[in-house]
This record gives sequence, structure tokens and C-alpha cells, in this order.
Amino acid sequence: MLTHLDSQGHANMVDVTEKAVTSREAVAQARVRMLPATLQMIVDGDHPKGDVFAVARIAGIQAAKKTSDLIPLCHPLMLTSVKVQLSADGDDAVLIVARCKLAGQTGVEMEALTAASVAALTIYDMCKAVDKGMTIESVRLLEKIGGKSGHYQAEQA
Repeated sequence: MLTHLDSQGHANMVDVTEKAVTSREAVAQARVRMLPATLQMIVDGDHPKGDVFAVARIAGIQAAKKTSDLIPLCHPLMLTSVKVQLSADGDDAVLIVARCKLAGQTGVEMEALTAASVAALTIYDMCKAVDKGMTIESVRLLEKIGGKSGHYQAEQA
């Protein structure tokens, strides 16, 4: 059942007024594929724009906090934790893992996905001058904990 549609099929924000406040957590990932030389520049700290991972981490955290401004039917949430981890993945990719937590009435999947996506876009923005062929891929929910639907864990890719 699509909960963002009313009985007439119109989009609406889900009413969570009567839902219990519970601990909720979501983990999402994104991967940015690039030339090995581009990744080496990032890892070595030789990028002319500065610390790519630090800027992307901050962008991801800010994005998680602004998700309801970007996704029309998302509730504004009081996140209690946002963590964005970035690491080299092989010799030609950056793996981004975003984890969001709160005690609330609705889940944080969209916040985690937004954090991972915006961190990936930030890497692209910072590195596009040296590598326009980068691709953003594998944006997906890895895990969701809490709430009425319980625990979800994605299968290994």
C-alpha cells in the first residue's frame, strides 16, 4: 500500500500523530566511480580544492538535516545523529556510508539516502575539473532498524 496517497489517489503527507515514538536508524550507501588518478589525488590530499572527504562529509550531514526541504512529502525530523563515512573502494571508487538516528514517529531512510547522495554529488562537484567521467552508482538503503515494519537489511551486492 502506498501511504503517500489518499483514498482519491492524491498525494498527501502521512499523518504520524498517533504513532509511538521509537528509536529508529537507517544506513544508506553511494559509490562514486572515478579514474584511479583522481582517487589517488583525493587520498593523498593533493586536490587543489582541499580535503574532498571532509567537505563531502559536511555536505552529507547538512543534506540529511534538510531532507524535508528537498523531498516534498517527508516530515521534518529532529535527527539525533548523522554520520557520513567515506573511504577508498579499490583503486577507482569512493564508498560513502551514511547513518542517521532519531527517536521519533517516522523513519530516517530518506535522510540516510539523501546524505549519501549529496556526499556523492559533492565529490563529483569537487573533482569534475579533473575527471568529468565520474559516475554515481549503488545508491541504496543498506539497513533500517525500528518502527512498525521492523528490521530490514539489504542483501549483499
